[in-house]
Amino acid sequence: MATINAYQALDASEKEAKKDYIDRHSPFITVANNAKAGEKLPVNVRLGKDYSHPDDADHYIAEIKLFDGETLLASAALMTGVNGGQGAKGQAEVTFFVVPQKKMSLTAVAYCTKHGLWQSDPAVVLVG
Repeated sequence: MATINAYQALDASEKEAKKDYIDRHSPFITVANNAKAGEKLPVNVRLGKDYSHPDDADHYIAEIKLFDGETLLASAALMTGVNGGQGAKGQAEVTFFVVPQKKMSLTAVAYCTKHGLWQSDPAVVLVG
């Protein structure tokens, strides 16, 4: 099984020493804390808060997936060049629209072609 890297799995000193590396690979979820059952809910997933990721032919973010617990809700495949290509840097970003029926615990996973899988912190959405 592939190793899944997670921002929260590192201690404080390791986070500080590698903050740019960790940040540029970590997916961050932006979503409302509350939603209405049966209505579309936008869920934004962005790679990196403060640092951007390279967009080279052999090193780029190739995929972003959104899960509710262990259930795959959505997936986006990205090609090299989506953020400018040829050494450009940018934050890979996608907005998924989901229709919740019950409370969700959302997690995003992103795949870097050079550094593997990276997982977000969970985002809980209460549904009424």
